[in-house]
Amino acid sequence: MSGKDRQKQLAREHYERQTKRRVEREARAKRTAVIGTTAGVVLVVGGVVAATALLGGGDSDATSTASASGSPGPAASASASEGPKPAAFDPATGTCGYVPDTEGAAKNVGMPPAKVDTSPATMTLKTNHGDIVIKVSAEKTPCTVNSFAFLAKKNYFDGSKCHRLGSDQFPVLQCGDPLAKADGKSETDGQGGPGYRFVNENLDGAKYTRGVVAMANSGPDTNGSQFFLVYGDTQLPPNYTPFGTVTKGMEIIDEVNKGGVITPGPDGTGAPKETVEIKNVTMSGKS
Repeated sequence: MSGKDRQKQLAREHYERQTKRRVEREARAKRTAVIGTTAGVVLVVGGVVAATALLGGGDSDATSTASASGSPGPAASASASEGPKPAAFDPATGTCGYVPDTEGAAKNVGMPPAKVDTSPATMTLKTNHGDIVIKVSAEKTPCTVNSFAFLAKKNYFDGSKCHRLGSDQFPVLQCGDPLAKADGKSETDGQGGPGYRFVNENLDGAKYTRGVVAMANSGPDTNGSQFFLVYGDTQLPPNYTPFGTVTKGMEIIDEVNKGGVITPGPDGTGAPKETVEIKNVTMSGKS
């Protein structure tokens, strides 16, 4: 091989390495990130990673999106900001406006019905560790509960794994990506969604204390299928729809937490060592 050919080969290999690193960074940026500090916490989904100034995310590129003030700063993805806007619940018609979101559609099962039922309901997550029962607030979060009822009927969550376990500083267990491997290796965990978006709800005075169940999002009105269960008290800002409270099964989450994570990230969070697989989700009309 001539010197010129060798230079071309080295240049090509350098370009390929750069391309590979860029793809890996983009994959990490799309992954749901749970970032917590005593000053503020961020939960991010669907292609945008934000961080506080005190604690960065998975890589330097992601960290650069942090707000200068150190406050949480998730923003909607380009598709969400440029596409159609979902509509809030209309009491006059009893409907919600869901809109398509093809990016990250891990398991496209169609769109929920616009007409919703605001009757009290209970959602049960049947897991490999036992049942986690959640009293959901259909009156305060009709669009959210209607979406879960729809996804449950479509068996959307069946066989899915909770892909991210928090730390002592940020005690949450995050689930809802049907393609998540939760093996501590996958760069795509947290990217999956149902192929549609809907509005934030019930944010006024929202608190994320032990037992609260809330939606993860990448900014206003970008909710999909990912959610988190709080097993301690967090310092999240009121940006994430709290739609229910665990009434049975908190001990399951506590035991999973005791097992720790497989490969802790910079914030101490990661895939849980004790795998949590959601076998089935059901929604009943009982409060």
